[in-house]
Amino acid sequence: MAHHIDGKVIFITGAAGGFGRLVACKTAALGARVVAADIEERGLEATVDEIRAAGGRAWAVRADVTDRAQMCAAAASAVEREGAIDVWVNNAGVMPLAFFADHEQAAEAWDRCIDINLKGVLHGILAVHDTMIRQGRGHVVNVSSIYGNQPVAGAAVYGATKAAVNFLSEALRQESQGRIKVTTIRPTGVPGTGLADGIVNPSAFAGILGGQEARFMETMGVVLGESPPKALTDPDSIGYFALAPELLADQIVFAIDQPWGVSISDLTVRASGDGYVI
Repeated sequence: MAHHIDGKVIFITGAAGGFGRLVACKTAALGARVVAADIEERGLEATVDEIRAAGGRAWAVRADVTDRAQMCAAAASAVEREGAIDVWVNNAGVMPLAFFADHEQAAEAWDRCIDINLKGVLHGILAVHDTMIRQGRGHVVNVSSIYGNQPVAGAAVYGATKAAVNFLSEALRQESQGRIKVTTIRPTGVPGTGLADGIVNPSAFAGILGGQEARFMETMGVVLGESPPKALTDPDSIGYFALAPELLADQIVFAIDQPWGVSISDLTVRASGDGYVI
């Protein structure tokens, strides 16, 4: 199978951990030159060290996605050092699920969510847009969520930011056809990435389960318990319940690993038995 990642310069936000680190390591293993960006310097160093220890090429740039000037400066630095940016992955995100009734506790987290999930993606697009147009080609990958598919209780603000990412992505695709490829990634729930740490009200998670919260939590307890059944934990099982972060990262890499003339424009990734209603 031909690979189309070797030699590409790939800029990844939120690369200090989670999906960002996984995609950075996986693309570097296929020959990419990775620019890892985040505000968390220790995690960034760990990502770059892991890539270099495996023989890959990577360097870190500290940049806050909520600051447009910082993102533009980071992009300019990458072009100066590497000569181009072929792929830009807007991965940084937070998930402060909460009900409107929780607004006193949630307001600050919601502001941050809008700044990171919505403005951060916009800042990434603006930082790389002119470079890719001048190059004559480029690829922007925006990480959205199934929460952006339709409204559910407990996810008004988070879901709205992800729906906005979908709109940004499609508008960019329409404006840039033949010059910039655009991919929207819509993950299902993926335990093990740290996103759940930002939930303000754990009960708000129920909205995506369509009244099946008790059954879902019972099954998740089995999956996370000792000796869980393969029917729930084996990716080759049709009942596979909780998508591993590595498997989502593989699909992001798949979307990147295409010829320039082929665009995977919209990709939803689920565990086949995950139980979510949207």
